[in-house]
Formats: sequence, C-alpha cells, structure tokens
Amino acid sequence: MFARITFMEFKLNMREFVVPLFVLVLPVALLLGFGFQPGSRKADADLGGQTGAEYIAAIGAGIALAILGLSVLPATLATYREKGVLRRLATTPVRPVYLLAAQLVLYAVGALFTVAVLIVAGDVLFGTPVPKSLFAFLGALVLGMAALFAIGLLVAAVAPTAKAGQAIGMILFFPSLFLGGVYIPRETMPAVLRNIGDYSPLGATLKTMRDAWMGTSPHIAQLAIMAAYAVVAGLAATKLFRWE
Repeated sequence: MFARITFMEFKLNMREFVVPLFVLVLPVALLLGFGFQPGSRKADADLGGQTGAEYIAAIGAGIALAILGLSVLPATLATYREKGVLRRLATTPVRPVYLLAAQLVLYAVGALFTVAVLIVAGDVLFGTPVPKSLFAFLGALVLGMAALFAIGLLVAAVAPTAKAGQAIGMILFFPSLFLGGVYIPRETMPAVLRNIGDYSPLGATLKTMRDAWMGTSPHIAQLAIMAAYAVVAGLAATKLFRWE
C-alpha cells in the first residue's frame, strides 16, 4: 500500500514537473555558471580553502535541501489539507500518515539525486573531487535533511492555508540562505553573523558538509544542532499537525 501511494505521488509530482526540475536545475546551473569562470579550480582562502567549484557544489546541495524542506514540503501538505485530501484519506483504509511519509521519501530521494548530480558534474567538468570524508558528508546530508524537513512539517502543521504555508516557508527560506553562507561566503561574514549562521539549521548543515568535503572531521556542535532541530521541530509538528 505504501509503495503504491509513493508511486502515485511520484507520478503527480512528475505531472507538475516544474518544481522537481527547478530543484535540480538551479543548483546545477549555479555550478555550471560559476564553475566555468576563470580561477574556479584554485583554492581560495575566502572559501575556507575550497575551490570555487567545490564551494558552489556544496552550496547547491544546501539550496536543494532548503527548497524542498522550507518551500515545497509545507506548501504541498498545506494544500492537501486545505483541499480535504487528508480528511478523505482518513475515511479509507489508507492512513493519511502514509501520504505524509510518501512525500518525505520522494523529497529525500530528490535531494539525494540532486546532490549526486552535483558531485558527478563537478568531478567530470571541473575536476572537483568527491567529498574526502564521504561518510561524514552523507551523515551531514541526512541530518540536515531531517532538520529542514522537520521544520517544513512544522510550518505545514501551523499554517492555516496553503498560501500561508508558502509565505511562512519563504520567510524562513531567504534568511536561511543568507545565514548559511549562500549569498556571501561564511568566511567573509562578520563574526556575529557567522556565529548566528552556525546555529541555524542550514548553516550547520552547510558547514558540516563543506568540512567533510575537505576531509575535516565534523564538529560535534554542528551535528548536535541539526539533530536538535530535527527532534524538536519533528515532535512539535507531530503534536500540532492537523489532518483537516
């Protein structure tokens, strides 16, 4: 039953292909746009010793997670609730939680696919090596995904309408990109903003992924921050989520 629901949701997402395509195309376009610039293969102290291509590949992965977790997920679930999809499912043998789980699985797969494309494209086109601490990178990716998706679920839980879910998601999305070091590198931020960013879910995710890419062991503090966001936001979403 769960596999069937997941497949149905996959087909629905593919019919509205603009969003899945955007999640993939935007990070890859950023990598291509910056990767072909002169000097993108040289290590830069302002990027923490990473090359420009490595930095953009990691940033692109974070952008994909943020789009899915803070924008697409809450808007989709709030729309389903507003249209009565979840309420109608509650009267059938199909439990609404299956639909929610199917969405999470699809978005997780989409995020992993986008990250894989970024790593392969960076390696093939710009000689960007795969993350040196691959398991640490995957761990950071999974924890970051859990944190951002849990926040997205919490937004969907408290948003009264689909438009409200989209608005709240966008309010969280753009500051998250800024604090995460997407607009300006973390290394060039003022110390106050850098410290605040390190405690944000996307900032902690990107810091840990970039460290793993360079072969540096992840900081326990960043891992704990991501886990805390995932647990606290997830529990709050579970308590507050309304099926109708």
